[in-house]
Amino acid sequence: MSLWILCGIFFLTTTFFALKQYFLKKGIDELCLEFKEHLSCDTNTLLSVSSNDKHIRRLAMQLNAQLKDLRAQRREYLNGNMELKEAVTNISHDLRTPLTAISGYLDLLEDEEHTKKGDLYLSIIKNRCELLKQLTEELFAYSVALSEAQQIKQEPTHLNRVLEESIAAFYAEFQKRSITPQIHITEKKIVRAADCSALSRVFLNILQNAVKYSSGDLEILLDDSGMVTFTNTAYGLNEITAGKLFDRFFTIENATQSTGIGLSIVKTFLTQMGGSIFARYKENKLSISIVLQKL
Repeated sequence: MSLWILCGIFFLTTTFFALKQYFLKKGIDELCLEFKEHLSCDTNTLLSVSSNDKHIRRLAMQLNAQLKDLRAQRREYLNGNMELKEAVTNISHDLRTPLTAISGYLDLLEDEEHTKKGDLYLSIIKNRCELLKQLTEELFAYSVALSEAQQIKQEPTHLNRVLEESIAAFYAEFQKRSITPQIHITEKKIVRAADCSALSRVFLNILQNAVKYSSGDLEILLDDSGMVTFTNTAYGLNEITAGKLFDRFFTIENATQSTGIGLSIVKTFLTQMGGSIFARYKENKLSISIVLQKL
């Protein structure tokens, strides 16, 4: 009789701990799932659990405290980031007026009599002024592009059509630079998740960069996999500098006319669309390829 009692006690104890383990596991799984959802979306709601276990509820309380701190830090970061963008925009805008005035006075100074050495100094000043103007304009364009990148909406986009329209928009520039691009666009309809306007900006910026530094050649390829590649001859690069082309304000030593902002904008837009960009450099050929997400 006592054996049956012991067996009954053992069974009840085992069942109790099995149930306790089950509910503990269920509570932890609920916390994990809800915590993941809270991290993936912007919400002010707190974690909640169905378990009455004091350890699970204490864990939920501690996680909620961490979530509150994380949200506060995120808001502080976003506000600071927005203030920085606005400051850059305002500074670049404010610089335009004095730079325009300086350029005007330099034009007037050119009409005055001056020495040969004065001509040299004047040429240097004017060249530096033009570079500063270009930097200011690109800085302004970059801050605007960052603001636009926050509003990107992904939708089914016909990659072939957007690429063809972007190439057509550069027809006059190709003629001006005596460039006859070799274009290979697959007949297969390529549809990707992207923002049409942002994608067009991506293609135009890459084309502008390629035209500016091309040695007279340019190849554009859209293959069946959906990868778009722009290739042109570009001297003075190497594998390391090619990898830095998308960094903000990166300047190639022999490319005094560029700050690298255009390609940085490209990377920003592609990142927002879930795409990727990379560069390869081999035998004086620079290839820039982009890949977008499938639907």
